[in-house]
Amino acid sequence: MAMTCEICGKKPVYGSNISHAHNVTSRRYNPNLQPVRAVINGTVRKIRACTRCIRSGKVIKPAARKIPAAAPAAK
Repeated sequence: MAMTCEICGKKPVYGSNISHAHNVTSRRYNPNLQPVRAVINGTVRKIRACTRCIRSGKVIKPAARKIPAAAPAAK
């Protein structure tokens, strides 16, 4: 699975590590993706969204699941 936010499309960007001796090596900055349950087109799906989308409210979370009470045991 690609490191891409399914809401905004944010992807890794590339840059350089530069040491004190000015040795340059390439590196990659990954987005902070989190798996989250979200309402997409009226259905609940698990997506990978970046934390900025989650914080800003672009991800609509479903209502809390209701756990039914245990039925009384028959004697």
